[in-house]
Amino acid sequence: MSTPDSDSAVDRRRVLGLVGAAALGSVAGCLGGESVPEPVALDEGQSCDNCGMVIEDHPGPTGQIFFESNSPDGRDGPAWFCSTVCTYDYRFERVDEGWSPVVTYLTDYSTVDYEVGGEENTISAHLEADAYAPDSDLTLVIRTDVTGAMGDAIIPFSDEAEATEFADTYGGETIAASDISRELIDERGV
Repeated sequence: MSTPDSDSAVDRRRVLGLVGAAALGSVAGCLGGESVPEPVALDEGQSCDNCGMVIEDHPGPTGQIFFESNSPDGRDGPAWFCSTVCTYDYRFERVDEGWSPVVTYLTDYSTVDYEVGGEENTISAHLEADAYAPDSDLTLVIRTDVTGAMGDAIIPFSDEAEATEFADTYGGETIAASDISRELIDERGV
């Protein structure tokens, strides 16, 4: 099963992605001229900073986090992850250690031409830099019948109506990304 299947839907998704990027730029301007770091592509053999899996070898949404004064293994740039679950698990642990997230990016399924299929209802991965949106702009579909790198996937959308439609089709419920909790991540068993 492929979704969406029309050129107009794909064009609308691209426009939404550009609008999201412009909004992010506007927010950065409100932060005293400091710009928020841009997401990076995760298609160069990077391993998940939470579980160690090679990101491009697995399906589903992925994530990345830029921290204020810290980074994994002292490298420049973001921490990167094979799943939404690993992204949040890592962020909760690092915040407990005193790290300060600047921005968390997740795959935005409102801006990509995704597919769900196979015996396990696996959702496609999208690793290009422009496939990501700040989690503060996203609605998450949780407790779905769709799988990604870490089993049952948490699927992010910038368009709340699309998130609701996805939940109606594949089970689950929607929540604002700001409402994600350690308990919701822990129930995933990471």
